Amino acid sequence: MASTNLFLIIMTLIMFTIRTCNSAFPSAILVFGDSTVDTGNNNYIKTLFKGNFYPYGEDFPGKIPTGRFSNGKLVPDFVASLLGIKETVPPFLDPTLSNDELLTGVSFASAGSGFDELTTAASKVILVSKQIELFKAYIVRLKGIVGEEKAKRIISESLVMVSAGTNDLVFNFYDLPARKFQFTISEYQDFLLAKSQSFVKELYDLGCRTIVVAGLPPIGCLPLQMTVRYVDPFKRKCVEDQNSDAQAYNHKLQKLLNQMKALLPRSTIVYANIYEALIELIQHPQKYGFVETKRGCCGTGLVEAAFLCNPITPTCAKHSQFVFWDSIHPTQSTYQYLAENLGLEAFPNKLLHNHSNLF
Repeated sequence: MASTNLFLIIMTLIMFTIRTCNSAFPSAILVFGDSTVDTGNNNYIKTLFKGNFYPYGEDFPGKIPTGRFSNGKLVPDFVASLLGIKETVPPFLDPTLSNDELLTGVSFASAGSGFDELTTAASKVILVSKQIELFKAYIVRLKGIVGEEKAKRIISESLVMVSAGTNDLVFNFYDLPARKFQFTISEYQDFLLAKSQSFVKELYDLGCRTIVVAGLPPIGCLPLQMTVRYVDPFKRKCVEDQNSDAQAYNHKLQKLLNQMKALLPRSTIVYANIYEALIELIQHPQKYGFVETKRGCCGTGLVEAAFLCNPITPTCAKHSQFVFWDSIHPTQSTYQYLAENLGLEAFPNKLLHNHSNLF
């Protein structure tokens, strides 16, 4: 779930745009990662990790379960809309994808994915490093539409988003601790960061220049992780050691990305700190109009996700009061909160005025 990176990504993008005196927003968005940014690719592969059925999509335009693991839009959709690119970002594997959609960007992400090969071994979803192969196929199609030179320009001017890492720790170190027999937590973090570094470098080598990489959320505050740790449902609380691990990983990631930016000419490689935004919302929900933070809206909210959150599973009455839609993924309201509230806090009044039509 490396979720809720919506507005922090937007914030860093616009700040860098202003600083470099470039008044134009990107005309395309390219997305890689896990379920927080998979807009439906898993619909077209053989895996149980799908969200193309109700109650997923209950609040999406047209009430369509598109494969997004939420009740509505995901991070890429909000970002693309804010930047005036398009209202929703389609999955690359959609066979009905039009040329116009390709020109303005797609998502290559796959729910359940991660940097570690072990993460996808059983689920058969698309490993983050394998998403590069989809990107290469995209480049070939793009060149066929607009020619090689314009294709290069589109890619170099695109906003690239990467959101992954949470599944690696949840699947391989905490809940099914296979990697615990091989690594300490610090060693496993370094193992994942090395793969993240290779991935970002490959994106750069393929022509990407503006890359935003999301850090980890407070993993220990995911409803599923609280369920695994605490048997008594009335004594649920965030798992602090998992949150500390996420913070340590994020510190290392931020340092790594700064180093990469210094070494890669004409690159803008940005770390998106999603941890602080989400922990603030979880610790002070009523301040922001939320009520429930410890369980999801779907079913009991303790374990339901993917096929366990299905058409016969009841949902909460007030979706907007829940931080999480299922036991892992946030509600659309959480993303909307980040866009509206973090933006007001982060931007100077002048910048808000200049871009008021985007909010």
